[in-house]
Amino acid sequence: MIKAIAHIIGVVALSLVATSATAQDLIARQSPVDRRMNMINAVKFGKATTKSTADLSNPAAHIYTNWTESFRNATGFLAAGSRIDLRGFVMPTDSRKVTSNYGSRWHRQHEGMDIKVYVGDTIRAAFDGKVRIRDYNGGGYGYYLVLRHPNGLETLYGHLSKQLVEEGQIVRAGEPIGLGGNTGRSTGSHLHFETRICGTPINPAEIFDFEHQDVTGNFYTTRRNYGKESQRPFMETLAAHTSNAEASFVEVAAVQSEQASAEPQEAEESAPATTKKAAPQRRASAARTHKVRKGDSLYSIARENGTTVEKLLRANGLKSNAVLRPGQRIKINEL
Repeated sequence: MIKAIAHIIGVVALSLVATSATAQDLIARQSPVDRRMNMINAVKFGKATTKSTADLSNPAAHIYTNWTESFRNATGFLAAGSRIDLRGFVMPTDSRKVTSNYGSRWHRQHEGMDIKVYVGDTIRAAFDGKVRIRDYNGGGYGYYLVLRHPNGLETLYGHLSKQLVEEGQIVRAGEPIGLGGNTGRSTGSHLHFETRICGTPINPAEIFDFEHQDVTGNFYTTRRNYGKESQRPFMETLAAHTSNAEASFVEVAAVQSEQASAEPQEAEESAPATTKKAAPQRRASAARTHKVRKGDSLYSIARENGTTVEKLLRANGLKSNAVLRPGQRIKINEL
């Protein structure tokens, strides 16, 4: 009798456990999938979340024309409307505390974000890529690294106490590349993190949400042209012959400005002959201006408009430490 009772109790207990496990599985299946946890699991088990056979020996070759330039002068071209694939990311640090944002700071442009880390904290590669620069800048970044990624981004990691990778080394997203530190021009241990396209800085907050340890979306769509306009035909031809695997990282959209630029030409062609001759003279004497956008600097404005910072300062009567305001008009050429 006792054995029979014990058997019944055991069957009931097992039934409850099975029911509980089934309920837990159902709840788990209904839970939202977090991109960061997906990536952590992928790194843990040694597999990528996105299937890619992109050539990491020369990442983003369809965008860039040079490997050895400084990260501020990386030449290439990426059109407005291009989609940069952010899938397969890993946050460069587990820290959620941003101590300084992108933008104007101390009368100069802060071209990245400062994230609170401690000396010795692990710093990781944000995406698959290749180490392009491993260097030291005593008056600025201290020990720093620049990685180029197949999706077209370049990421910079500054003020490191130690660099764990070498120039030319291929790294995977989430792989340790350095240790947090306080080297260079720094008032406390932190990670200075930058994201750039063709040498032009992008606010990292448009891509990475450090507070929630996630990216802002699966893709980042460019809102402007990056790089030299003269490189457009070459770059588009090269992109057209890029393998499907490489092209999947950056889907170059056909968002160009040919229609806008064609309108003045059509007006000139329909104008009287005397007007046609006078038009070039008027254009040459007119002063072009640039409307300052959030995040613009004299350096980025000069690059975008094919001039130099010195010429901008002279044309506008500005000093080198001038603070730019969104909406401000900057003369590009002198009358």
